[in-house]
Amino acid sequence: MKKRITVIVAVMMSFMMLSACAAPAAPAAPAGGGAPAETAADAGDLGDPVNIRLGHVQNENDIWHLASVRFQEEVERLSGGNITVTIFPNSTLGGDRDMGEGMQIGVVDMALIAGVLGVFEPTVLLLELPYLFESQDEFDRVIHGASGAEIAQNVLNSSGIRILNWWNRGSRQVTSNRPINTLDDIQGLVIRVPEIAAMVTTWNVMGASPTPMAWAEVYTGLEQGVIEAQENPIPFIYSGRIHEVQNYIALTNHKYEYVTMSMSELFWQGLTPAQQEIIIEAANIATEYQNYRVAELTDEFLASMVADGITVTNPDIAGISAVARTAHEPFAQTIDIDLFNRIMTELGR
Repeated sequence: MKKRITVIVAVMMSFMMLSACAAPAAPAAPAGGGAPAETAADAGDLGDPVNIRLGHVQNENDIWHLASVRFQEEVERLSGGNITVTIFPNSTLGGDRDMGEGMQIGVVDMALIAGVLGVFEPTVLLLELPYLFESQDEFDRVIHGASGAEIAQNVLNSSGIRILNWWNRGSRQVTSNRPINTLDDIQGLVIRVPEIAAMVTTWNVMGASPTPMAWAEVYTGLEQGVIEAQENPIPFIYSGRIHEVQNYIALTNHKYEYVTMSMSELFWQGLTPAQQEIIIEAANIATEYQNYRVAELTDEFLASMVADGITVTNPDIAGISAVARTAHEPFAQTIDIDLFNRIMTELGR
């Protein structure tokens, strides 16, 4: 742990004086992004100027980065330049866990982090169970309802990381170099998964050989045959150029995915109420933009990968999911079975 934190601090010292990364301007969101009659900066003194250091693991062409740029633009517009944002893409500040630890000690101000938050707060892991949700609507109902609010509060209490909003990423699919059509095709499959216990547990139950690996290592791992497969939402697969080193994509829809816009509570508490209000408003605008673009681009990116030669399969989801769900309750017993049961109630099960 001390070694990881030392590395994070060293990286941050190296980049603290850099300007925000250049990137294509993010297109206008479908709604909610218009200039208000009065910016928050017009309404009164915001306090001392601040800069937000925001990190993520994706490249500058990915929707995460474009939505981060949208957040940057809105924060700076709404604050009249009182709040600025420096974006660090491409795992510059480390992987998800590194950035989470950085937020805990205050050397990373803000990051886009997904299920690796479960390293810091176990109840997050309940959202990571493959085939817990059957649709995007089910996921949205839980994450924006009482259970989602409880999990966000748990994260804040246990880790000092504040979830500002949840971004939809679409459903996760499996890429591989052999076709996947049934549960039998998963047996022994060496598949990269994130460093998330719920996913490791469930893929083991399904008969695969799950291998946790940082996203920055996945392309090379597939290229060199260290792993045989990986799973991610289609926009993530496309921007990561995974179709260059994989032959098949199985539409398993095994997990409806998210990433959080998270901020260090140490940083948050140093802001004035007016600055906090601006950040929340800008985060909401960026979230709307991100979710709209993900839905719009998923089909487009899949069609592009097919045109480049990847083959799509439609597996027997009923058979695969039935086995996956046998892992849910035993896993939930190790985390918070009462919260799991409340989630199931919200889902009407």
